[in-house]
Amino acid sequence: MAKIYQKKEIKILKEGGKKLAKIVKAIAQEIRMGRSGLEIDELAYDLMHNTKARPSFLNHDGFPASLCISINDEVVHSVPSPRRFKKGDVVGLDVGLYYQGLHTDMALTLIVGRVENKIKDFVQTAKDALKVGIRAAKPGGTTGDIGQAIQKLVEKRGYSVVKELSGHGVGAELHEDPVVPNFGKRGEGEELKPGMVIAIEPIINMGGREIETSIDGWQVKTKDKSLSAHFEHTVLITSNEPEILTR
Repeated sequence: MAKIYQKKEIKILKEGGKKLAKIVKAIAQEIRMGRSGLEIDELAYDLMHNTKARPSFLNHDGFPASLCISINDEVVHSVPSPRRFKKGDVVGLDVGLYYQGLHTDMALTLIVGRVENKIKDFVQTAKDALKVGIRAAKPGGTTGDIGQAIQKLVEKRGYSVVKELSGHGVGAELHEDPVVPNFGKRGEGEELKPGMVIAIEPIINMGGREIETSIDGWQVKTKDKSLSAHFEHTVLITSNEPEILTR
């Protein structure tokens, strides 16, 4: 059952969310040709510690880095590597921040250099899917409302939703109830109530939705080698409109 957060906790989550958004913005500016995943990971670690916080992901279930950097056909959970970014790379950043006992979570997908319009359109669709998902996060609605809004937009544009991966509650734990799927039907799933804090995160593929996990046990890739994109915000359910904490 989803946790309902109180005013004091929400204040901390808002502060943590703002810190995370600033950190992700700084990291995003460094995603360019010639930079490596290891360099970005080191930067993320330093930025988090400089704000008196720490990486949510580092050592979570044994994960060995401060953030996930997934490139091209890598879907999620890739460990940063010495590989240097090159022109045309589609780079997904997924970053969590642990601040004063509570987690916030955020992701975005960036393009290195110039690419074809069809790739820009694909990444934009993932971004738009996050917007419609957040818009559907109304009190009295359900997690299925969010999933349906995301799925409808993504599939209408000819792409696929990865059904094995989903959004989630976030706060006291990095991943907690409720599960927030990126597909579904209106009215299904858990009811959304004021005080709930959820990470909404559309994860979509340019080709088929099938995925496979790499030998390291972390990295998830598209089975057909097509591109993948991922956007995420931590969102507070209020009595009115949803509030983005990682804006």
